[in-house]
Amino acid sequence: MRTRSTELLITCAAIAAFLSVPFIGLAQSTPIRSLLALSKRNHTLAIVDPNTLKVIARAPVGPDPHEVIASADGRTAYVSIYGGGRYHALSVIDLVDQKARPDIDTGALNGPHGLTFVGGKLWFTAEGAKAIASYDPTSVKIDWIMGTGQNRTHMLYVTPDEKQIYTTNVSSATVSILEKVMLPPMGPPPGMQRPPGSTPPPQPPGGNQPRMDWNETIIPVGKGDEGFDVSPDGHELWTANAQDGTLSVVDLTTRTLTATLDAKTFSANRLKFTPDGKYALISMLGDGDLVIYDAVSRKEFKRVQIGHGAAGILMDPVGNRAFVACGPDNYVAVLDLKTLEVTGHIDVGGEPDGLAWAVRP
Repeated sequence: MRTRSTELLITCAAIAAFLSVPFIGLAQSTPIRSLLALSKRNHTLAIVDPNTLKVIARAPVGPDPHEVIASADGRTAYVSIYGGGRYHALSVIDLVDQKARPDIDTGALNGPHGLTFVGGKLWFTAEGAKAIASYDPTSVKIDWIMGTGQNRTHMLYVTPDEKQIYTTNVSSATVSILEKVMLPPMGPPPGMQRPPGSTPPPQPPGGNQPRMDWNETIIPVGKGDEGFDVSPDGHELWTANAQDGTLSVVDLTTRTLTATLDAKTFSANRLKFTPDGKYALISMLGDGDLVIYDAVSRKEFKRVQIGHGAAGILMDPVGNRAFVACGPDNYVAVLDLKTLEVTGHIDVGGEPDGLAWAVRP
């Protein structure tokens, strides 16, 4: 026989069981086109609907996340776990299932930071190893490593044909340009002589084939060069130099520094060109202004108050917007690229930083 108290306990247990079941019917699927935003404080990756500017899901990532990039098919996100050059992991997020996958251990490639996804591979810098590497998701291996010989190899750009790589080296105040080149077959060692009539030794595997290698050009720029971008036409590379408040302009054809602009952008963190190449936007960690430079006249065009400091910048060529991660204010600011005014804010978690797009075909 059930008493009133027994029935009450059963009812409470049933309610608790009901509440513990996820509301699958109410779960929001990841949009075909998603905005990804990291929270350093919460150690999460937010998936944002770019139409509503609402966070539809969050997934956990490792400590001190800095940059994020999505695979070409928009199904996977990779996050660099930096740790000031100490850590050696890349967090992996399944964007469709909206959950974390096992980390990628980068081993001796400490301090992964800058990320890009080109040619089916994840490319990343490793500050602690003064190197750049690529990870092949198909073979599940790091399949290429190249040292720069420079200090704090930080941000990264790989051309679509994978033949050139650009990176900033913050503490060396340089830009590295790596170019893939073809070398002739190795042939016999220099000065080697065979006795008359002797049989030539067999060629080593690939010994008579052309070889691929990389040449590095090092270009001195301003002190504390960190954020940089390549102009949409591919002709110029601009760096934002945090220590001396300047912008450096590099001609990518001649591989020379052609201009140093006194922008007074001290503590500059990121620089991004607008999709039409008209402006360059510069964020600063210690200043609430977003500095907008005219890329043709190479003069300051406008300053926009966005908060109390900012880091990551992401362009939206579809919506004619820019997203700026304002860490001290715990929001991502939305900038209208037509009016160059802030039109909204997105709460993606405490101390936002890295931003990226994920687009499924």
